[in-house]
This record gives sequence, structure tokens and C-alpha cells, in this order.
Amino acid sequence: MKKTFYTLMAAGLISVACAYPLNAANANAAADGCVAASGTKKDGNVFRNTGNPLVKDNFTADPAPMVYNGRLYLYVGHDEYYEGQDTASGGKEFNITEWLCYSTDDMQTWTDHGSVLSPADFSWAVGEAWASQVVEKDGKFYYFTTVQAGEPYTGKAVGVAVGDSPTGPFRDAIGKPLVWDTMTPNGPRGWWNDIDPTVLIDDNGQAWLCWGNGTCFLAKLKPDMTELDGDIQVINVPKYVEGPWLHKRGDMYYLTYASDGGDKETISYATAPAVTGPWTYRGELTGKAENSYTIHPGIIEFKGKWYLFYHNAVLTLDGHGGATGRRSVCVDELHYNDDGTMKPVVQTRRGVSNK
Repeated sequence: MKKTFYTLMAAGLISVACAYPLNAANANAAADGCVAASGTKKDGNVFRNTGNPLVKDNFTADPAPMVYNGRLYLYVGHDEYYEGQDTASGGKEFNITEWLCYSTDDMQTWTDHGSVLSPADFSWAVGEAWASQVVEKDGKFYYFTTVQAGEPYTGKAVGVAVGDSPTGPFRDAIGKPLVWDTMTPNGPRGWWNDIDPTVLIDDNGQAWLCWGNGTCFLAKLKPDMTELDGDIQVINVPKYVEGPWLHKRGDMYYLTYASDGGDKETISYATAPAVTGPWTYRGELTGKAENSYTIHPGIIEFKGKWYLFYHNAVLTLDGHGGATGRRSVCVDELHYNDDGTMKPVVQTRRGVSNK
């Protein structure tokens, strides 16, 4: 499939090569500067967690964890370098070509499952492998994702693929977008509105789809997981930019998202007694991602511990430094206060490695 190159929306956004330490909010992180690909210890498709970034032989972004049968599966977008990327439009452009999957049963030893889905698997798409989330329901695995839609659709669109195992193979579930540009009002980011889907399946089996860039949208899903059920709602939370992630702990619902941090995104969150709100803003969860304008949350409980997955851009691979279009997925532990709010997460170099 011919690679599709496309530019950043943020005017004047330029990302420099990794050459500076973590910010003050992350001062206890180990080792400043870039992380070289040689840090990965890999035996075939199995590798050890040697600290952040978690994956050191690919540029990866937009992490989406899922737990199934005692194993954690991590789905990421694959950022790929191309000749001229550093100078195109004066910045580091995105070139996200496919979605990769990794899995573990202990957070230390990981299996690389390779590419599990690409935009070419959607006949109506013309490219661009944006953020995704996979959820399981009734033995089926639903891969909600974003691509650039072709005619007769316009702009970014949310699609859904389905498979019989966490690693696929996945196939387009409906042969058309689940959400496309004309279904939502053109908010502050125009035709970028319909990206970054997250899905929460509530305790009663009701599935909810949340997505959006510039505007945060919410809709029920029908039991078949491939159709919206009712009107599209808008969630209004402060500083919202993109990358929503829904999860539930006890009776509390959490909406975590990439938020406006000025020159770069941060991660903020809100809580609510129901998925439809009312939502209470709780502030920032992290500082800014090192060397990347964007950041993207993925939150999961696994074997009694909670984890926050995110991306920065500190990896150097094949001589190419990290940049906004060459990101690297990381993970740190997440902890809660007695009132259910989340404690701020410090982005570390060690991550959750026991090495």
C-alpha cells in the first residue's frame, strides 16, 4: 500500500531532536536524553521490559491496553520514518502506517505479535492509522480505530473491525465507517473531529463509544457493537483536545484525555457517577510528554495493579531521533486516593521494569 504522508494541524508546530532532560514535574525520572534501540533485549518475537520506552525496535504511539484471560494486550500505532520527514512542511510529519500488538502475562516478558491491522483492511479508507482501542464482547474482539476516509466520505472517520482472537485476524465489520464527518458538527478542529475512539462496556453490558478531536463525543452502541444507538452527545470538560479514554473503577467513571497544556499536550481527567455525567474536572494527571507535542492515555487494571500507558518521543532508532512523528510508548504505575481521584503520575525512565 502506498504510504500516505500528512501534516500536523497545529500551526507552527516544530519538534526538535531529543536533546534535553525530562521536565521538572518528572525530575525523579532516570537518565536524561534519548533512548537508543539497542536497549531492547529481544529473542525472536519475545523481549524483556528494560524500562521506558517499552518498545525499542519500533516507533510506537497511541497505546491501548486490553486484558483478556490473564494476559495484557497492547495495541499501538506504528510511526515510520520516511525520507524527507524532518523537513516536510517545516516539521516532523506523522506517517502512521499500521497497528501493532504486543502482549504479556507479567509486564516483564513481552511477545511481539507484529502487525494486526492496517488501513488497507478497510476498503473505504485511503490511509493513516490513528488511535484505536480493542474490546472483547461475547468472545469477539472489536477493533475501533480511525483512518482517513475516501469518497464518498470525507475527513477522518471511525471504523470497526472484528476478530475471533486478540491478535486477529481482524476484518472490517460493516464495510463503511461507523462515524464520519457529516454525522458530527464541525467544531474547533473541523474535519479532524472524528478520531481517537475509546469504548467502555459497562457492568450491565451496555457499550459506550467516546471519541473526538476538539470536541468530545459520546454515543451508545447497539448490542452488535457496530451501530450507534441513539443521538450523539457532547461531553464538555476543560482543556479537552483529543485522545479520550474511558474506564470505570468501583462506582466511579473516569474520562482521561489529552488536554491543552499550552505549547504541548498534557493528560487531564474528569470523574462522574454515570458515563453520561455530570463530569467533574479533576486536573492534570501528567506533565507534558518529552519531545512530543502529543500525548495519549491508556489505562488498565492488570493483576491487582493499575497502569497508565502513554507516549513520548525519546527513542532513537536507525539514527533517527524521536519527534512528534516518531513517538515511543511508555508505561508507569497508576495509584488512586481514598476518594477515588487519581494521584499524579510521574513519567519515569524505569517504568515498571524490574531490571
